[in-house]
Amino acid sequence: METLSYETIIDAPRQKVWDILWSPETYSEWTKYFGAGSIMKSDWKVNGKTYFLNAQGEGMVSTIDSLDEPNQVVFKHLGVVKDGVEDIHSKEVMEWNGSFEKYFLIDFDGKTKLHAEVQVEKQWQDHMNTGFTKGLMVVKSLAEGVNLSSV
Repeated sequence: METLSYETIIDAPRQKVWDILWSPETYSEWTKYFGAGSIMKSDWKVNGKTYFLNAQGEGMVSTIDSLDEPNQVVFKHLGVVKDGVEDIHSKEVMEWNGSFEKYFLIDFDGKTKLHAEVQVEKQWQDHMNTGFTKGLMVVKSLAEGVNLSSV
């Protein structure tokens, strides 16, 4: 299991960055590099259920391990959703079950330092690098009010 880290400084307050990360209107914009039509459904409760799904309704089932809005959230991945069925016990899932995805928003002289970490199997490293590198650029642009088409 590899732990990958990503970081960017955003000229916007933490709450605005938090809202862009997790509101349904903007979540699918910054996560499109992981998969077009990505959505997140969550009860926003520690030990509750959170789903990271693609346009076909398949993806990951997770839980929130730690939550302190707008400072940090830690997701613990439990398994997959395929054909509408949750799998948290298969041999394939057990190889990465319990891996974390963490987001930290730190006040940085009136700006926000957004730090993300994800634990992944080596074969997913390039996919995560592309998704997070491009995705966090979108978060930064949305929070700072920059039009991406003019960049």
